[in-house]
Amino acid sequence: MMDKIVAKRLAGTRLGEEWIVPTLWQGTDLPWLIPFPAPAIIKSRHGCNQYRVVTAVPDCERWQQLRRAARRWQRRPYGRWLDEWAYRDVPRGILAEPLLGGALPLPIDYKIYVFGGTATHVQVHLGRGRRHRWILHDRSWRQLVRAADEPPPPPSLPAMLEAAETLAGDMNFLRVDFYDIAGRPYFGEYCLYPGSGLDPFAADWIDLELGALWLAALAENPVSSAPTGYA
Repeated sequence: MMDKIVAKRLAGTRLGEEWIVPTLWQGTDLPWLIPFPAPAIIKSRHGCNQYRVVTAVPDCERWQQLRRAARRWQRRPYGRWLDEWAYRDVPRGILAEPLLGGALPLPIDYKIYVFGGTATHVQVHLGRGRRHRWILHDRSWRQLVRAADEPPPPPSLPAMLEAAETLAGDMNFLRVDFYDIAGRPYFGEYCLYPGSGLDPFAADWIDLELGALWLAALAENPVSSAPTGYA
């Protein structure tokens, strides 16, 4: 589930291919000339926060910078330094996808928290790549802590919530990320380690609330496994 290429295949099998962002290219070494159309986004298949946006066909110097960045991402396994062991055996590599929306800014990211098969919270990430900030909502779109930003719920929120529960099955915890492009939902990725487990929430009671949900899910299902069909 931490392998971005395999994750798209798993999610597409359960939700339908219309949920999946197409893969324009995949491999381990970007060739000398760009092998896919722009605008696009380049990302590692084996890690987190390793990406570059290509808004237009880059000149030679810019493309060589992207090639060097992609090689750096693959020098070592991701996650070892924070004990995120699920990344350990993911094959190192690169993939490219169309840039959703066709231009910057990056689309809003909707990250849905699922405990014991129930989607409970939606974390909305705004301004990615510029002034990144996020706001936590319950599933009814109530902000848990008031913020200057008050983004409206995406048109496809009900479909996202249902899809997140479908993908999580009876796992104790899983975060499933989505995008809404002109009312159409797209699967983003699975996440087992939100913020590497270290990001503070806006208030201590939120940490306690989420912890209580996780403990309840553990009590119901002490041995959590991937949903049927993922093996």
